Amino acid sequence: MIRMGRCGRVFKEVNTIMKDVVLAWCAGGLVAVATILMLTGADSLAVAPSTIDIKGFKFAPNDLTVPVGTTVTWTNRDEETHTVTSTIGAFGSSGLMNNDTFRQTFAKPGNYEYHCRLHPYMKATVVVK
Repeated sequence: MIRMGRCGRVFKEVNTIMKDVVLAWCAGGLVAVATILMLTGADSLAVAPSTIDIKGFKFAPNDLTVPVGTTVTWTNRDEETHTVTSTIGAFGSSGLMNNDTFRQTFAKPGNYEYHCRLHPYMKATVVVK
């Protein structure tokens, strides 16, 4: 039989108090998360994909909606060279070879239509909210 003695009892009391502190801290964190979700909506935690593939002479997805401040990355998956060119001149890439990427950060809300300068029938839109 093992006797706890005075130190053992003190340790047990400290351990119980620490458990209570940790549980209170965790509960506080959960309350904070729940409050944020209620104030902003659960959808605000969902991260929209910010990548667009160029494949088969198409932009995929053809329409992408992102929040303000998002950086969108286009990757050319075709063997042919393509560009990402804004219809109104807001942004534009040079010729993208296979597996090359182009990145654009959208700082203002709006509808940004773009196309491939080499293949003008390739059209798509980024919607920034």
